[in-house]
Amino acid sequence: MRLDKYLADMGVGTRSDIKKAIRKSRVCVNGSVVRDAAYVLDEPETAQVTFDGKPVAYEVFAYYMLNKPAGVLSAAEDRQEATVVDLIRQGEESTGISVRTDLFPVGRLDKDTEGLLLITNDGQLSHRLLAPKHHIDKVYYAKIAGVITDRDVQRFAAGIRYDETLTAMPADMKILKSHETEGVSEVEITIREGKFHQIRKMVAALGGGREVLYLKRISMGSVTLDPALAPGEYRRLREDELAALKAF
Repeated sequence: MRLDKYLADMGVGTRSDIKKAIRKSRVCVNGSVVRDAAYVLDEPETAQVTFDGKPVAYEVFAYYMLNKPAGVLSAAEDRQEATVVDLIRQGEESTGISVRTDLFPVGRLDKDTEGLLLITNDGQLSHRLLAPKHHIDKVYYAKIAGVITDRDVQRFAAGIRYDETLTAMPADMKILKSHETEGVSEVEITIREGKFHQIRKMVAALGGGREVLYLKRISMGSVTLDPALAPGEYRRLREDELAALKAF
């Protein structure tokens, strides 16, 4: 792999800026200054590369768990609004860690939805996790305006039609609390697909003016949101978590 591509992949800068920096002797490989942008690294993942004295480690794939906050887009980039990848990039760069430039969210959460979101650059794994044929469980906590009943649980289990053309697959709903006097319910919902605004539409389809007031994803497949992560915080996936995801 060319040295300038190595550094560009890890988010050090643009290829043109990196080439200038290399010519100015700001890059070292295995302890020696390299001034040729076309210098080839035979083993990128084990090479000791520094930029302005700071180590730049190369990784083929990166995997993060993010506790997505409300108000942030589930996107890799946006010209006007903050994205989930911005949170990763800003957090890592603030500690001097280089970040790959090709990260993206695995699936999406609505802008106002919080909770577990996986961030990676592993397209093959993302495709497997999102493929409809795999029906991977996605579990959410929801606070709902209105009283949820056992009959509503049964309707979810049967598969509920939420617009003229779409019927949701059977979904599990567990009533955690149902405050009849307050008119608010707390439930746990498990779905196996991920259509646009799906849970909000499913709840609205129950009728009676019921709507989702708050929604948070707490798990996806075998991975559960780390309770130590506050909204906006993230961490790398552990080896056991990654292995479990790859087993799907």
